[in-house]
Amino acid sequence: MSRPASGDRPGEVLRLPAFALFWSSSTLGAFTGAVSAVAFQVLIVTTLDASAFEIGLLNAANVVPYLLFGLVVGALMDRWRRKPAMVLASVGRALVLGAIPVLWVTGTLTVWTFGALFLIFGALTLIADSAAQPMLPRLVSRNQLVAANARLGQAGTVAQTTGPALGGALVSWLSAPVAILVDAVAYLVSAVTLSRIKVDEPKAEPRSDGRHLGHDIVEGLRWTYSHRTLAPMAASVNVWFLGNSIALTAFAPYALRELDLGALVFGFVLALGGVGGFLGAVLAPMAGRRLGVGGAVLAGRVLSALAWLAVLVLPASESIAIVAIPLGIGQFLFGLGMGLEDPNEMGYRQAVAPDEMQGRLNASIRTVNRVMFLIGALIAGGLATAFGFRVTIGVSVVIFVTAALIVLLSPLRTARHEDI
Repeated sequence: MSRPASGDRPGEVLRLPAFALFWSSSTLGAFTGAVSAVAFQVLIVTTLDASAFEIGLLNAANVVPYLLFGLVVGALMDRWRRKPAMVLASVGRALVLGAIPVLWVTGTLTVWTFGALFLIFGALTLIADSAAQPMLPRLVSRNQLVAANARLGQAGTVAQTTGPALGGALVSWLSAPVAILVDAVAYLVSAVTLSRIKVDEPKAEPRSDGRHLGHDIVEGLRWTYSHRTLAPMAASVNVWFLGNSIALTAFAPYALRELDLGALVFGFVLALGGVGGFLGAVLAPMAGRRLGVGGAVLAGRVLSALAWLAVLVLPASESIAIVAIPLGIGQFLFGLGMGLEDPNEMGYRQAVAPDEMQGRLNASIRTVNRVMFLIGALIAGGLATAFGFRVTIGVSVVIFVTAALIVLLSPLRTARHEDI
């Protein structure tokens, strides 16, 4: 397995030409995705006048490719070169998005044609995501992986915080189909940027041992969930996704209906999560050095539990501003925890796994995460109907604590990047 030399200091990752191009493409993609999310919703609800049932189907279609093909694509990424896969996925997404305004102008864009394009777009995004994570260890040295993931996290957080506002402005100014066309051009720019990356990737060789993808998938799942430190890391993040799904499903109706926050205050509360996420990503490398990867991940899990506990500890007041304070603190802590743990978790996974297992490792964890998220949404709906939103959020706190305990009581707790 070929990796970059490890002599560079972690703080210099953006000076590496290959990573700088990778980071630029990722940042552009994060902003493009945020704009597309707004444009898609406006297009579905306003332009296509979709029914509630159709809206539900289209939103569910967002995770279908991950559930159906996540493990398969992950296994393929351990057989294919990752850079060409990312370039082709970006070009493919540009073509798919470009077809939407064409269909709109010709009067042939319907809910069902959009749904078909949306599924293809999701499948291409799956390919891009599955290739990106395994390719990063070939762009930076092992001791730079946390810093590199932190840089990616910082850019992603800024995009998630400001991207929806940018998307709303573009949709208001240009209309949803034209805003989507702008996104299509952005994906072409991303493809060109990715094509300029110089990376050492071995040419894929046909397998001579008769192994098919099913063998590879099973091997990836077994390797991931039997590893001494990666297994508890995977189990913890899987449980975290279950809690996160329950909390997020209940939070919006709880804040907007029961607390009657209003869209402006609710948006401000969510924005504090972005502020916390950016700060956490800035502090992540230092947290990894001082606390170790296990300590940084544990801190993130604990902050998640405290964040949603803060949502439940509301002062008895009729003032929306006073009620919003613990909500904002909670979202800030939640973002801070994610910012601290994500770069350390991703950096550790990429450093520990051999190159030939990178795609399957990430696909195994990501696919189980999506399954847990769907299960969590269903559980949240049932709990909220039977017991209300506060009880539902309280259940999520218990699940977040469980995710933290998995780290605390496993060998992952003492894992450090230096020990790899």
